[in-house]
Amino acid sequence: MGGHLTEEDRYHIKAQLEAGKTQTAIAQKLKVHKSTISREFKRNSGSRGYRPKQANAKAQKRWSAATKAIKFTPEIAKFVTACLRKDWSPEQISGRMSLEGGVVISHERIYQFISEDKASGGDLWTHLRRSNRKRKKRYGRSDSRGEIPSRRSIEKRKRKANKRKKIGHMERDLIVGTKHKGALLTIVDRKSRMTFAVKVEGKSSKEIHKATLKALCPIKSIVSTVTNDNGKEFASHKKTERRLGAKIYFTHPYSSYERGTNENTNGLLRQYFPKKKTDFTKVTTRQVTKALNKLNTRPRKCLGFRTPLEVTRKELSKLKNVAFVI
Repeated sequence: MGGHLTEEDRYHIKAQLEAGKTQTAIAQKLKVHKSTISREFKRNSGSRGYRPKQANAKAQKRWSAATKAIKFTPEIAKFVTACLRKDWSPEQISGRMSLEGGVVISHERIYQFISEDKASGGDLWTHLRRSNRKRKKRYGRSDSRGEIPSRRSIEKRKRKANKRKKIGHMERDLIVGTKHKGALLTIVDRKSRMTFAVKVEGKSSKEIHKATLKALCPIKSIVSTVTNDNGKEFASHKKTERRLGAKIYFTHPYSSYERGTNENTNGLLRQYFPKKKTDFTKVTTRQVTKALNKLNTRPRKCLGFRTPLEVTRKELSKLKNVAFVI
């Protein structure tokens, strides 16, 4: 949950207050922590109570004073620009700077830098990720794709696989191109978020089996489990299991949250392969590799602002008899 409130949020807070809503209810509606709402009232209320326009002006004045105190040197600007062009978010840049122990610039100051660049005709703002995806709710619906023989339910997956203490527990999915032209098989490690992807021409289970082996055979000595949804493209799971020596599990119908890591990663990949514009039959292997390199060398907040590649290498260094290097 984020804690940064916009002017629109503040008008919403006012409306909710007038409707008699509690601070907790307002926080839940805005998807922020309740302490954010409490702090908002303490900092930005005036003699006439809480007024959104005045509250926003107070917040902006305080933010401007804080950002002016930070020296945004040419060296820092160069570093931030390079990171933005790698498609890192301002929060990732700020977190990484903190991790490396250098000068720390807040993500708000980096957003200000981007705004200044845009005003002068720059294009750094185009590297910010935007998501307008709306999901259809399917609660209570049964899976209409047909039953996959001998499927092993996620309920049988061992408890240790549900945790993120060890690499080798994978999630698998398929990103389909516009008008079903080609697809991209994506596989993500639950702990390190290391991502693998293979371009496929179709969705047959035979093709997906081959693509899975292509991605995971080089590291099959560490692969313990693979979890995917109930798509018929995964019907060759038994054959894949035998080749990998790993167990494959299936989520409950329409329960994408049970593969949350993979779902989130697919969203990140869509930045490079937009859903309504990408024909995967025309996407090159080089383009896929370039996108993967960006994802795997991008710091993640959930990893303490380390990159998936760094976490994977660290975990591999702990293992014995591992003959490959990533």
